[in-house]
Amino acid sequence: MANKKMGLEVVSSAIISFSVFLLLASTTQAQSNGVFDVTKYGAGKDITEALTNAWKSACASTKASKVLIPSGTYWLRRVTLAGPCKAAIKLQVDGILQAPVDPDKLSGGHWVNFRYIDQFTLSGRGTFDGQGKVAWSKSTCQKYKDCDSLPMNIRFDFITNALVRDITSRDSKNFHVNVLGCKNLTFQHFTVRAPGESVNTDGIHIGRSTGIYIIDSKIGTGDDCISVGDGTEELHITGVTCGPGHGISVGSLGKYPNEKPVSGIFVKNCTISDTTNGVRIKSWPNLYGGVASNMHFEDIVMNNVQNPVIIDQVYCPWNQCSLKAPSKVKISDVSFKSIRGTSATPVAVRIACSSGFPCQNVKLANINLAYRGPGGPAKSQCSNVKPIISGIMSASGC
Repeated sequence: MANKKMGLEVVSSAIISFSVFLLLASTTQAQSNGVFDVTKYGAGKDITEALTNAWKSACASTKASKVLIPSGTYWLRRVTLAGPCKAAIKLQVDGILQAPVDPDKLSGGHWVNFRYIDQFTLSGRGTFDGQGKVAWSKSTCQKYKDCDSLPMNIRFDFITNALVRDITSRDSKNFHVNVLGCKNLTFQHFTVRAPGESVNTDGIHIGRSTGIYIIDSKIGTGDDCISVGDGTEELHITGVTCGPGHGISVGSLGKYPNEKPVSGIFVKNCTISDTTNGVRIKSWPNLYGGVASNMHFEDIVMNNVQNPVIIDQVYCPWNQCSLKAPSKVKISDVSFKSIRGTSATPVAVRIACSSGFPCQNVKLANINLAYRGPGGPAKSQCSNVKPIISGIMSASGC
């Protein structure tokens, strides 16, 4: 009887050992040399679960790891890829990821959300395709509170020391990218593609973040190529091609209470083409206070751009506000230097500051913008500001 019992224990132990062996073998097969390939996690046409599981495994690794989505076209439902991870982690997307067409299947304001990750890289030749055309109609936007609650393609929340490179965002239903609470995040060779008629599809929106770099990127969309929200500090935009769209904008500011200051915005060596605005700072009248300072726009080429240079402190789209009182946002230490090219409107430079808080220390240097249409040549208009003008100023008036 004792021998029989001992035999059963030996068999049971062997089964457990074999099961552990199979588990270890499976894990080893799923990841090789720190690469966690989603196809080894059961990825089919829909890769949502496979990506989630591969991410969890990679995030738990104590060594630098990479999650791989190989070439191909895949369906991806709403997903959150979160840290903190135990080591540096990379997501390499070489395929095309397609969002559900129906916005109701993407509740929560986003499609793909990266959050609380340090030492993160998103790279590859891949595309995040939001399949957003259905969301741009007036009826759909009204259903979703004028588009605001429609899902964004990609959210980066509380990411530090990160790089996004060679990735494309296409046809988002809302903003393509939203950056919130991030520090030391770089976009390089990043591409945004959406038609000019797409609604509320800002390319990259940044808020309450520090040390954001957007370098050598191409953004064409139906709203701001890049928009800057409150609490943004040390934003560097260099070598960006923008158009179609609404240009590169700081704001809108002053719409909500307790907005954080905006400071250290540097836009340099960019080309803006066929947009409704060029480089712009905008704030709402008759609402809340705020501060925006140390903002510099330099070496910008404008090609057939409406409103190439503009500070608009009476920003009031679709008559959504009251003009009974001026903007309470204080704007100071702003420079526009070496802005050249062609304007699509007679007023090439418009500096419309708040009558309650006039702009301080605004510099215009070497502004060479041509307008050849009716009402030309190019003009400038300034109110509630005493700009410091130097060098060429082709748009007379200020």
